[in-house]
Amino acid sequence: MDINIYPTKKKTSEAAAEKAVSILNDAIAQKGEATFIMATGASQFDFLEALVNSDEVDWSKTKMFHLDEYIGLPETHPASFRKYLKERFINRVEGPEEVNLLQGDAEDAQKECDRVGELISSEKVDVAFVGIGENGHLAFNDPPADFEVEDPYIVVDLDQACREQQLGEGWFKTLDDVPEKAISMSIKQIMKSEQIICTVPGKRKAQAVKDCFSGDSEVSPEAPASILKEHENTNVYLDKESASMLDS
Repeated sequence: MDINIYPTKKKTSEAAAEKAVSILNDAIAQKGEATFIMATGASQFDFLEALVNSDEVDWSKTKMFHLDEYIGLPETHPASFRKYLKERFINRVEGPEEVNLLQGDAEDAQKECDRVGELISSEKVDVAFVGIGENGHLAFNDPPADFEVEDPYIVVDLDQACREQQLGEGWFKTLDDVPEKAISMSIKQIMKSEQIICTVPGKRKAQAVKDCFSGDSEVSPEAPASILKEHENTNVYLDKESASMLDS
């Protein structure tokens, strides 16, 4: 795992997007297509904007998988990650050739996990774009995260800290409105990606960055994103604020 620190959130996101473009284009050059996993959340706004503004990727030669989604929310809800991805990425680029979104309001969440899990199981994922939560979560794998489950997608319970983060970011009007369950890509599935780009800007993520990525922190289910230390092709992109609690 490599940690890259930039002076501003914008510079951080631009550098992460530049790396993303390089990985996608290398995959397309080598095998004619690229498969990627896309994260959501407020911390990914600038990264997605930089990625959309790049005209260097032939998105028609890419396949996209969705990282996580709330259970029970329709796509029309402001917090829907399907809505987010369509508005901030899918509808703004030429492609991707294939888009695999999680239907959080499916009648049976486990069947939805199985459906998309079967699709991703037949793919070699070239790169996963992820962030981390204020509680250190990776996707919606809150602490203590399950590092052992083999299923590509799982139904998870959202802890209090995670739900409060979603409220604080303005996605919901009250804490009671925040769903208690979600569909999440599992830790093992994320770690199967050939490369991982983890973009984590902002002061409110500084403690989680310290807990997960500092030199003396242990890899632990209590700090789910710490598992990225064990992935040799992970690049973490921080700004000065999110890196402010790391050892110099």
